[in-house]
Amino acid sequence: MNNIKSNFTIKDLENISGVKAHTIRIWEKRYNLLSPKRTNTNIRYYSIQSLQKLLNVVLLNNNNYKISKIAKMSDEAIIINSRELTLKKAVKDEAINTLKMAMFQFDKNLFNDTYNRLLQKKTFREIFKEVFMPFLKHIGLLWQTDTLQPAHEHFISNLIVQKIQVNIEKLQFSTTNTDKIYVLFLPENEIHELGLLYLNYELTLRENQTIYLGQSLPLDNLISFFQSNKKICFITCMTVMPYEEKLESYFDEVDTILKETEHHFVAIGGKVMRMKNRKFQSRINLYPSISDLLKEL
Repeated sequence: MNNIKSNFTIKDLENISGVKAHTIRIWEKRYNLLSPKRTNTNIRYYSIQSLQKLLNVVLLNNNNYKISKIAKMSDEAIIINSRELTLKKAVKDEAINTLKMAMFQFDKNLFNDTYNRLLQKKTFREIFKEVFMPFLKHIGLLWQTDTLQPAHEHFISNLIVQKIQVNIEKLQFSTTNTDKIYVLFLPENEIHELGLLYLNYELTLRENQTIYLGQSLPLDNLISFFQSNKKICFITCMTVMPYEEKLESYFDEVDTILKETEHHFVAIGGKVMRMKNRKFQSRINLYPSISDLLKEL
């Protein structure tokens, strides 16, 4: 794990915790809550243990613990109190904070404990929409600020993917909506499938017939489904791919493939809205997010 990020700047701590750097410094000086280290060139940095402590402090402080009281606790007491609070309440803000800790500590048990507590009060759909989606959005912001490393994102995303897959398996509904088949896939070289996988869950929950193809599918593979006598709705999500300079040509190819058919193509993602004023010859619909699509299903 030599490439795993273990040292953090105060800006990193601000991005992750939501507490301003100025406030963090006050907590350091006035209450000795954190003890930054220094590099050989005298640059301050914080360990993963400091990050964990700060997140726990924020959690307690947001739940009516005064900073002066927290400062008198031992490090062990802060951990115990924050974990008990999180597992007891298991509400949105506390759960998201705990997911951050689980992510940066690669703590699968903490993730599962938090998820199971949430299940006692919420359905899986509520957990995904109220906790996982805001959390994943925050991960995106951490990417933009270079606070997060791929290992962290892959670890937590795979745990969430496992929960989606388990819940899809639990659905024992027969397929009642048989006039249409939903074929879900990601563009070639696109690997961010978490949102698409959740959409597969929502479609399955509504008793639709789905075919989930997953990551990195070349467009010409869609032709394989044209022999079906049912209407096909192809759905894709675009996070990274295709690159901006290839977006128009991608949709031109889709339009060419589908223009002589009755099939439907749905693309989801912020980048696809660049094409919203484009006139297509085939049935192509664009949505900025999965939530926007679900409102129409």
